[in-house]
Amino acid sequence: MKLNRSLATNGVLAALYVVATALIQPFGFTHIQFRVPEMFNHLIVFNKHYFWGIILGVFLSNLFFSPMAVYDISFGVAHSALSLLITIGFGKFIKNIWILMGINTLVFSFNMFIISFMVKNLLQVDLSFLFIWLTTSISEFVIMAIGIPVMYAIHKRLRFDQFMTRA
Repeated sequence: MKLNRSLATNGVLAALYVVATALIQPFGFTHIQFRVPEMFNHLIVFNKHYFWGIILGVFLSNLFFSPMAVYDISFGVAHSALSLLITIGFGKFIKNIWILMGINTLVFSFNMFIISFMVKNLLQVDLSFLFIWLTTSISEFVIMAIGIPVMYAIHKRLRFDQFMTRA
């Protein structure tokens, strides 16, 4: 029963990520990436089992909506997976939700160097690597920072930490 609930929850999460990406599509795939569904990355703070739903959502969003899907699938998923795994690691030692969401925001923002590398080197954009890293990091930071109180407020109602285990 728990496995079915986990699969269903992650499927819904991936679908929500894709729908939210579709709604903001023009703003989610440039060197300034305001991808509102990135705030779903905070779910990992509440329960590490959201990992696969987030990763699937990123994969499908990049597959269907990215103008550079071939690269975005690899680098975007790698960025998300690495960042989520780092946050899971911090979560073993830090139990304060607010601090962990702040760390999650910083980890995702810093790791935008992965996306910046893709944009600069593989797409051969005529901007400096540092500029691309700065703009993608700032946009990621803004979305993730806005997501902290939003996701916490939703968590107070839905209890993300218990959602996968409720019968």
